[in-house]
Amino acid sequence: MPRTAPPDRFDQLVARATDVFIEQGYRRTQMADVADAMGVAKGTLYLYVESKEALFDLICRWADAPRPLAHPDVLPVPTPAAGATLEYVAARLAREGEVASLASALERRRVRDVGVELAEIVGELYDILARNRFGLKLIDRSARDLPELAALWFTGARGGLLELLREYLASRLQRRLLRPVPDLDAAARLVLELIVLWAVHRHWDAHPQAIDEATAKATVTRFVTGALVEED
Repeated sequence: MPRTAPPDRFDQLVARATDVFIEQGYRRTQMADVADAMGVAKGTLYLYVESKEALFDLICRWADAPRPLAHPDVLPVPTPAAGATLEYVAARLAREGEVASLASALERRRVRDVGVELAEIVGELYDILARNRFGLKLIDRSARDLPELAALWFTGARGGLLELLREYLASRLQRRLLRPVPDLDAAARLVLELIVLWAVHRHWDAHPQAIDEATAKATVTRFVTGALVEED
């Protein structure tokens, strides 16, 4: 009787491959490494993906998706056309990088409560980064091997977000609604990096603390607003 694959095999493939690519980076990761992480023969992977390029494209698209995953219509997943993975990542960064509360704040002429406004921006940004943490970690880890991905995140998406945060801080400082800061660029970077650390990077801490997502988000929000907003 032929052996049948476990129903969650595709989920395992995405999860384990994501772990390996994040740990080792794109260049060092081999199909055999992913097979070892899954506890299967390397040939089993080729029932699902045609190549390492196909596997990387797959996890870029599915690593943050809710489980269980729906199997692709075609197996094995074919090797993507040149530039297709990069095009997908660029579109996803553009789509997910829209912080509605920040955009609204930049258009707002009258601010009733800058503390509430800033807390909303930090909270929304935290949620965006948290729900995309696997994809962002993949981009971050692959940057040293795939310069095009690095440019998309560091120069494009992150650079654009830092500029918007800087513009927001400058506008509120000009109105004397926030505490003065020594340097606007440093302040914007500090705010973003604090959120990224807790929404993304802490999940790969070798010795993590048992802090739930809601508590982490509330703590980060409180720290940012407490540092920048004058107490009444």
